Amino acid sequence: MNTEPRPTEDGASAPTGNGAPQDQIRAETVRRLERSMGALGTAAVSRMEERLGWFRRMSAQDRSWIGLVAQSGVAAFVDWFRDPERGRPAITVEVFGTAPRELTRSVSLQQTVDMIRVVIEVVENQVDDLAAPGGEQQLREAMLRYTREVAFSSAKVYARAAEARGAWDARLEALIVDALLHGDQVEGLQTWGSALGWSHTPVIAVAGDIGDEDGGKVMDDLRSAARRLGYDVLAGMQGRRVVVVVGVGDRHPVDDLPIEPVEPLAGLFGDGPVVVGPAVADLHAAGSSVRSAVNGLRAAVAWPDAPRPVLADDLLPERALEGDTEARHQLVTEVYLPLQGAGSPLLDTLSVYLEHASSLEATARMLFVHPNTVRYRLSRISELTGHIPSDGRGSFVLRVAVALGRLSETRD
Repeated sequence: MNTEPRPTEDGASAPTGNGAPQDQIRAETVRRLERSMGALGTAAVSRMEERLGWFRRMSAQDRSWIGLVAQSGVAAFVDWFRDPERGRPAITVEVFGTAPRELTRSVSLQQTVDMIRVVIEVVENQVDDLAAPGGEQQLREAMLRYTREVAFSSAKVYARAAEARGAWDARLEALIVDALLHGDQVEGLQTWGSALGWSHTPVIAVAGDIGDEDGGKVMDDLRSAARRLGYDVLAGMQGRRVVVVVGVGDRHPVDDLPIEPVEPLAGLFGDGPVVVGPAVADLHAAGSSVRSAVNGLRAAVAWPDAPRPVLADDLLPERALEGDTEARHQLVTEVYLPLQGAGSPLLDTLSVYLEHASSLEATARMLFVHPNTVRYRLSRISELTGHIPSDGRGSFVLRVAVALGRLSETRD
């Protein structure tokens, strides 16, 4: 038998199957709900403790906040059920407005859905007792509509929290990258990194330009790609330049970290060079890698045929010529001083060899030695410095390093 109300000619609700007008049934259901609000909230929290393991593991404070949210949800439903003609319920304010914003960090969206499901189940199991006679279907339909609104509002709350957290994370990332670039000794650097989920791993900095691309899209693509590779990532944009600090994990020792881990990121920058700084042990030491990458990007225009990406250490002569004091010191330390320590024959041989267009015979004549002696000395130079004098790029690095070494001796 149909118990739904039928409008009469004067607009009043017709009696239902039990003879009572629908408005009277609703009013009686509201009175029953009001008497049961506290018991429903308590029953919902008890059922969560029974069925949701993650809820039992939460702190007492967070559990109390969730209990308050459950109570507010029941109270807001009763208030809306009393007068459904007023339109959609204001779930976000009435229910979720009671909890602190930090709760969205403790409870995920999936966990929120689980909680809503438990509360609905608790109320549904008591519909026959809560509804006035003849109002069971009315209460069930109202619950379905209300829980749909709760689901939509939950998604909205988490979307806003994620948007705000994403904006804050982006600002914090840019702040860390800027501090690393300028060599600021920030005490809270590791704390900031931890707030972004950064782990203590070997770090590599990568610098490039956005070119004609949209800066926001480039940043988002770089973050997404790095995280898909399982890396920690911090990114900052400075004008048209993008600097990415990547934590690559413990797969390689810091002193022997190859360039391959960050090669997939190079294609996401705009046109132009992409420079990779040297690997360092952790985020606190990442400033040197960031500065090397940025200085290398600034100087890379002097080497048009450089690979992409290119190591900042492979751009030492260009960086030195551009005014990078760290690059000058590194060339003197790693190239000139080992040659000087090996004795004057190596330095003299290298100087003559470079001045005579890399000719063995001309070098041997100038030094009054056999060409094989020149070959041996050039081989020793390659072993000591890692640069081959007969190679075009190697001879350029050696020439700049020797010039800087002699200049440093003059200054000393």
